[in-house]
Amino acid sequence: MQANQPPSPEAAPATRVLRQFRVVFNAVKTHFRNVEKTAGIGGSQLWALSVIQQQPGIGVNGLARALDIHQTTASNLVKALVAQGLIEQSKDGADRRAVAMTLSPAGEASLRKAPMPFAGVLPDALASMDAATLARMEQDLNTLILALAAGNAGADTPLSDL
Repeated sequence: MQANQPPSPEAAPATRVLRQFRVVFNAVKTHFRNVEKTAGIGGSQLWALSVIQQQPGIGVNGLARALDIHQTTASNLVKALVAQGLIEQSKDGADRRAVAMTLSPAGEASLRKAPMPFAGVLPDALASMDAATLARMEQDLNTLILALAAGNAGADTPLSDL
């Protein structure tokens, strides 16, 4: 199957849909591979850096909300970014437990050389779709998730970490 060409109509509907999933997964995987090769960091790290750049002083909870991931996942992501010297943390305000994050010069450099979109190709594509299409996709994907008996496993995990 070539790019932008639908699977053959002779294939069973389940086979055609499976092929479409393969195309989506391949696009996501290719983007994350390109991010790592170009920027030297993972896709979720790149997205986190871009959020911190847009919201200097953001805390871990705010980062978790912005990335739509669990707070523990965001905390681990922050630890990795600090260890790599890509972000800096400082105690902020009256609550000395709260930590504010900003990009380090190395973090700024990583963002400059990284390919767009920082959030990843799938979130970017979904954000460009109209509400009716997203509503249909949400309903149909819920049906698929029920058929898989998958529950919510992985819902709070960045795609690049799956």
